[in-house]
Amino acid sequence: MANTTLASGLPPLPAYEIQPMPDLLPFISDFWLSLISTHIAYWVVSMIFHVIDVYDLFPQYRLHTPEEISQRNLASRYEVARDVIIEQIIQMGMSAFLSATDPQQTTGTEEYDVAVWATRIRLAQRALPTVLGTLGFNAAAISKNMAASYPLLAGALAGGHYPFLTTTLDDVTGTAVPAFATWELMVAKAIYWVIVPGFQLWVATCFLDTWQYFWHRAMHLNKWMYTNWHARHHRLYVPYAYGALYNHPIEGFVLDTLGAGLAYKVSMLSARGGMLFFVFSTIKTVDDHCGYALPWDPLQHITSNNAAYHDIHHQSWGIKSNFSQPFFTIWDRLLGTMWKGDTTAKYERTRAAAAVKLDKKEAAAAEPVVAENGKANGQVNGKTNGKVNGKANGKSRAK
Repeated sequence: MANTTLASGLPPLPAYEIQPMPDLLPFISDFWLSLISTHIAYWVVSMIFHVIDVYDLFPQYRLHTPEEISQRNLASRYEVARDVIIEQIIQMGMSAFLSATDPQQTTGTEEYDVAVWATRIRLAQRALPTVLGTLGFNAAAISKNMAASYPLLAGALAGGHYPFLTTTLDDVTGTAVPAFATWELMVAKAIYWVIVPGFQLWVATCFLDTWQYFWHRAMHLNKWMYTNWHARHHRLYVPYAYGALYNHPIEGFVLDTLGAGLAYKVSMLSARGGMLFFVFSTIKTVDDHCGYALPWDPLQHITSNNAAYHDIHHQSWGIKSNFSQPFFTIWDRLLGTMWKGDTTAKYERTRAAAAVKLDKKEAAAAEPVVAENGKANGQVNGKTNGKVNGKANGKSRAK
C-alpha cells in the first residue's frame, strides 16, 4: 500500500500492528458489560423517577395525579417489575448472541485508518480544478497567485498539490516523501472518530424508529396481536418509569430486543458504539414513560417525542394515535396518526374521575368498620344496660 501511494504522489500509509482491544473498564470484561449496562441504566434512571414519584417532589410537572396511578392502572407494581425482569433476561440472551457473532475487537489500526481517510481527501481535491473550470474559474492561475500568501489553500486549488509538504520516510536513508497537510489530518480524524460513528448511530436510530412504529401500529390494528400481546402494556393507563418495558415477552422481543439488535447490525456499529446505542435507547424509553414533563430534562427536548407525547397514546382517547417511539415523530406526521387538539380538558376529567373513584373506595372500606363499631357498641351497651337493670330489679324485689 505504501508503494502504491508513493508511486501516485500520495503520502505513504503508516504501518500498523493489530492487537486485542483492552476492556473498557478494568474490573469487568466488555462482554459482560454489554450484557448488563443497559439494565443498570434502566433501573438507575427508573429509581430516580420512582423517588420523585413516591415523595411527590415535583407535583407541578406531573402528567397524572397519584390517585390516577392507584385507581386507573390494571397491573400491580409487582406484576410490572416481574415482566420487566423477564424481558431483560431475554435481552441479555440477545446481547450474548450479538457479541458472539461480532468480530474480535482489536486496536492498532487507528492511525492507518485516519491516513486512509486523509488519502481520500487528497484524491478528492484532484477534482477541484475541473469543478472550478466548469464554473468559469482558472484554478491554476488562482493557485499560482495565492501560493505565497496562502500555500495550503493554493495547494488545494491546484488539485491537492503540496510540494512543500514532505517528511522523512526513515532515519536510515533519509528519503523525503509527501506528507499530509495538518488540515487534511484534522478532517480525516473528524470523519473517522466523529462523523462515521455519528452516521452509524443515526442509521441505527432511524431503523429502530421505523421498526417500532410499524410493528407498534400493527399491534393496534391487528386485533389478535393486540389482545394476545400488546394489551398487556396498555394495562398501564398511567405510565411510570420502570414500567417502560412492561410487555408480553413476545412483544418485548419483537418490538424492542429484535428491533434494536437488527438496528445494531444494519448500522455496522462497533461493539462499544452498540453499547452506547442500547444504553441511550433504554434511557430514552424510560424517560418517555416517566410520567413527568420536566423542563430541565434534556431528553424531553431533543425531539417532540417525549413523555407528554407518548402519554397520550396510553389514554383510552388517544390509543389510536402517537404510535412513534422512542426518538422521533416523523412517521406519525407523515401517516396522519399524530394526535391533534388540546388535551387539557381530557386530562382534567380523568383526574377528577380517579379522585371520585378513590373517595368511593375509601367510603366503602370505611362502612364495614363503622358497622362493626356500631355492632360492638351495641353489644357492649346491651350487656352494660342488662347488668345495671338486673341489679336494679333485684334490689327492688328485695325491698
